[in-house]
Amino acid sequence: MDSTEDIKDSTRSPLADAWAELQAQADHGEPLEPDAYRLAFADPEFLLRKEARGIRFQLELLKPEIGLQAAGIHNTIVVYGSARFVAPDVAEAQLATAKKNDDAQSIALAERALRTSAYYDQAREFGRLVARHSLRQPQEEKLFVCTGGGPGVMEAANRGAHDIGVPSVGLNIALPHEQTANPYVTRNLCFKFHYFALRKMHFLMRAKALVVFPGGFGTLDELFEVLTLVQTRKVKPVPIVLCDKQYWSRLLNLEMLVDEGAISAEDLNLFKKVDSAEGAWEAVRAFYRL
Repeated sequence: MDSTEDIKDSTRSPLADAWAELQAQADHGEPLEPDAYRLAFADPEFLLRKEARGIRFQLELLKPEIGLQAAGIHNTIVVYGSARFVAPDVAEAQLATAKKNDDAQSIALAERALRTSAYYDQAREFGRLVARHSLRQPQEEKLFVCTGGGPGVMEAANRGAHDIGVPSVGLNIALPHEQTANPYVTRNLCFKFHYFALRKMHFLMRAKALVVFPGGFGTLDELFEVLTLVQTRKVKPVPIVLCDKQYWSRLLNLEMLVDEGAISAEDLNLFKKVDSAEGAWEAVRAFYRL
């Protein structure tokens, strides 16, 4: 079976009846009740049971893998960063509204948003740099921007690739609060995950570099997982680039870990701090001698 069309075509697939049953219920808005006689792999009620968790793991591993292979996405540069930073024009509009309303707290928040919008601009420019490089490469050597598919820094990096007309990948996550994919991810390269673990695996399966812009808990979680995997040689060494030296120096005092004997001095060489999109791209280029 190569696609959804294969399922729909009853002359080509014995799964057509199962597909037709599910499609009819979706089209008519009918609730899907438990049904022992329904084919197991066409039974969402069954697949969502806790006992089927292992199957769901496999499906979340397999679906993006097949989709990315089909699209010729072999090498990615993963961009991490906060979902909360907005584009400069959005921040300027927020500030104008706050000043119009003469709301001191809103003005302070909008001024902060305008300051941090610089990270959005940097991530967008980085996406452009990667995309321009890929335009000149054969398919097997192209580098594609890959993000978490959400807003903020993720949107900016996808948007940079979109500016150049180059596809980019989004690995989105279902969260308790609503989150949808940003509009700049290439539609057929946007995948939604339930499990953070499978999503993280897909980030690294094709990653040739990781570029980390300022962010919060989620960004730190992703950064330290990659550092741990590279440190313990579970994955091949790749450039790990932290953008904005001041931000990361304020946040991380990893030299203290060396002083306390918790990590080795050479572990500090696993990452590099830079101050611009150009600096991040140059670090990647230097690592691979591009």
